[in-house]
Amino acid sequence: MSVSFSDYLAQVKSRIREISVHELKEMIGRQKDDLTVLDVREPEEFENGIIKGATTVPRGYVELRIEQVQPDRDKPIAVICAGGTRSALSALSLQGLGYQDVVSVSGGMGAWVRAGYELDHPRRLTKEQQARYARQIILPQLGEAGQQKLLDSKVLLVGAGGLGSPTALYLAAGGVGTIGIIDNDKVDTSNLQRQILHSEGAAGTPKVQSATETLRRLNSDVKIVTYEERLTSENVMRIFEGWDVVVDGTDNFPTRYLINDACVFLGIPNVHGSIYHFDGQCTIFNHGDGPCYRCLYPEPPPPELAPSCAEAGVLGAICGVVGTMQAVETIKVLLEMGDDLTGRLVSFDALKMSFRELKVRRDPHCLVCSEHPQITELIDYEQFCTVTF
Repeated sequence: MSVSFSDYLAQVKSRIREISVHELKEMIGRQKDDLTVLDVREPEEFENGIIKGATTVPRGYVELRIEQVQPDRDKPIAVICAGGTRSALSALSLQGLGYQDVVSVSGGMGAWVRAGYELDHPRRLTKEQQARYARQIILPQLGEAGQQKLLDSKVLLVGAGGLGSPTALYLAAGGVGTIGIIDNDKVDTSNLQRQILHSEGAAGTPKVQSATETLRRLNSDVKIVTYEERLTSENVMRIFEGWDVVVDGTDNFPTRYLINDACVFLGIPNVHGSIYHFDGQCTIFNHGDGPCYRCLYPEPPPPELAPSCAEAGVLGAICGVVGTMQAVETIKVLLEMGDDLTGRLVSFDALKMSFRELKVRRDPHCLVCSEHPQITELIDYEQFCTVTF
C-alpha cells in the first residue's frame, strides 16, 4: 500500500521526539559538553550561519559518519535542518542505529532565526577549494573544518631533496596553506633520480626556486616561503620561529642535531625521516610528551660512520615512501588526528618489503629536553659533511 510523503513524514514524527528551538537553547546551556547538535543541511546552506558548536553532516552522510561524530550511543543528540523534515528523518535513522537519546528540532534553523537566537558565521571554503579538496573533506575525521585548519597551517621543510620533494608535493596538494623551504643547493642532474620536485630544465637553478615553481603549478592556493641559505646556529632560530611543524629532510648529522635542538628550544614538533641504502625510517620528535632526537642519539657518531647519501647511495623510490610517510604524519600532527608516530619509530626494509615499529622513550636525563638540560645553546658540528639530501 503506497502512502504520500506527508503521511510518511507524519509516521516518522510519531516515532521520534521533537523539541522546539527554545528547548534546544536550554539544552545547549544545560548540556554544553555532552550534547551534540547535528546540523544535517547541505554545505551551501551554511552561508547564512550555523548554531555555534554544531557539527555539520549533510543528510545523505548521517548514517555513514555518525559513529565518528558521536561513538557513544547514550549521549544526547539534537538534529536540526532548515525546517524540521530532514532532521526528523535523520533522527529516526539514528534511533535505528541504536542511539538512545535523539531529538529533532521542530521548525529547524528557520525557527531558530525567527526566535532571534545567535548564529555563528565560520569562515567557509570557496567553491573552488571545496572542489579541489573534496576527497579529503568527505573524510569524517577531517571535514571542512579540518581542511580549513590545514589551509591555516604553516610547515617548514628543511631540504628540498629526496625526502623534502614528496613531502612538499603531498602537503601542497593537500592544502597546507603555507609551506616554507630552506635549501642553499642548486639542482644537479644527479638529483633527478630521487628529488622529484625538480626536472631536467631546472638543472643549475637554486632548489628553492625550482621547488617553488613546481608547487605553484600544482596548487596556486598555497603560499611558498623560501630561504636560500645554509642552516646554521646563527640563523636557525630566526627561520624556525612561527612555524607549526618542521620537517627534517636532511641526511647529515650536523643539521639533524641543529634542527632538533632548535625545535626543542622553540617547542615545535619535528617530523623526522632518514634513508640508508634500501632502508628508511620515520618518526616524530619533540611532540607532546614524546622524545627528542637526542633521546635516541645523545651524541653524533664519528664522521667516518656517518656517510651522506652522496657517499652511501640510495634507491630513489625509497625516498618517496619515507617522504610520503612524513607528509602523512605532518598532517596528523596539524589536525591532532589518529595515532601519530610520537614515541614510535617505523623502520622500512625495501628489499624484504617489511615494516617494523620500535618504541622510542623520552630520556629523563636527555642533554637537551630533560628538566635539567646540559645543552642550552645551539651547537654547530663542523667536523661532519654538510651535504643535504
